[in-house]
Amino acid sequence: MQVSRPCVVSLRWRLEDAQGQLIDELTEPMEFLHGGDDLFAKVEAALEGQEIGFETSLALNPDEAFGDYDADLVCFEARSLFPDGVDVGMQMEGLPEGAQSEGMPLDAIYTVTEVYPEHVVLDGNHPLAGIGLRMHLKLLDVRPATEAEIEAGGIGEPLFSVQTGAPPDEPLH
Repeated sequence: MQVSRPCVVSLRWRLEDAQGQLIDELTEPMEFLHGGDDLFAKVEAALEGQEIGFETSLALNPDEAFGDYDADLVCFEARSLFPDGVDVGMQMEGLPEGAQSEGMPLDAIYTVTEVYPEHVVLDGNHPLAGIGLRMHLKLLDVRPATEAEIEAGGIGEPLFSVQTGAPPDEPLH
């Protein structure tokens, strides 16, 4: 079977920054919906029409991956809004209750980047925003997508397992 929208592809990959430093390595096959929300557009374009065994290396500019870094997604909140154990690298969905920053996305995942006695610095950018990436991938399997997968727009797994602290499903507040 050739890759065509919609279908489910099983991939392995190695993701590096532009200097060749390892960011993520998917050594066990993982499934993704081709034609949904699971993969970057450039990855989908490379896979389109390919068959099992296809391998490629792609260079992804920030705008083709996690976007450019946006300084407007960084804010300061009072230290008193956070639990005692708050530490650099922890993540939370949305801002803490009582936050004073205006215009910040409510559904963003915020990473604690600095902790001071009076305030905490939060960054709503993806940890890989603004970074050029190199992706080496191999297509291991292709199958038709189920109706449920098509309706959901994806398989439901996160694209990358970048660990920068507490997982997003364990909020700080």
